[in-house]
Amino acid sequence: MSASPGTRSVPLRVVLVEDSVLLREGLVRLFDEAGYVTAGAWGDADDIVARVAMAEADVAILDVRLPPSFRDEGIRAALQLRAALPKTGILVLSQYVEGVYARELLAGGDGGIGYLLKDRVTSLEEFTDAVRRVHERGTVLDPLVVRGLLAARPDPLAALTPRERDVLELMAEGRSNASIAERLYIGVGAVEKNISAIFAKLGLEESGTEHRRVLAVLAWLQRD
Repeated sequence: MSASPGTRSVPLRVVLVEDSVLLREGLVRLFDEAGYVTAGAWGDADDIVARVAMAEADVAILDVRLPPSFRDEGIRAALQLRAALPKTGILVLSQYVEGVYARELLAGGDGGIGYLLKDRVTSLEEFTDAVRRVHERGTVLDPLVVRGLLAARPDPLAALTPRERDVLELMAEGRSNASIAERLYIGVGAVEKNISAIFAKLGLEESGTEHRRVLAVLAWLQRD
């Protein structure tokens, strides 16, 4: 099995499922330049669990729309991988926001998930960094994906107290809990209590801290 993120002594192993030959070959070269090992690159998601297990992949990158129907084969394959190989990071690439499936992918809440829109990836460095963060059990979401996830909700910020709004605004600036405490002249413990209250009021269930923090910040950024 692959080493854990903190003990890795070998290159990151990735597999790629993308039906476009040009994009697939381009990403393989990108991974090579980043020092990653492409353990598999396929144009369809047939027998995906067996393929990824055999490749001992750390991260699987999948397009959403794959043969034969080009509808949702990739995202369904991602859900299969999530259930069968939970330690394998999943990074979904798409031209579309598939809200229902994205929500299901995130339902486990333990990180190691990414959902990026192809047209909004602005640099190769950004993309390889997203692969690394997913491997390290982070959550990487395009803001448009989160907007789709939150679209059906009422104003998620209405229930926040003024102090909680202050804390969330500073979170959105990328500040650590210690920095927020210093800025607001309160203790770190008070900051943590406010953040817990923010998560609860936004309906962000217990899960990886980064996952909930990202969703909370994006809810703030998308306010009217």
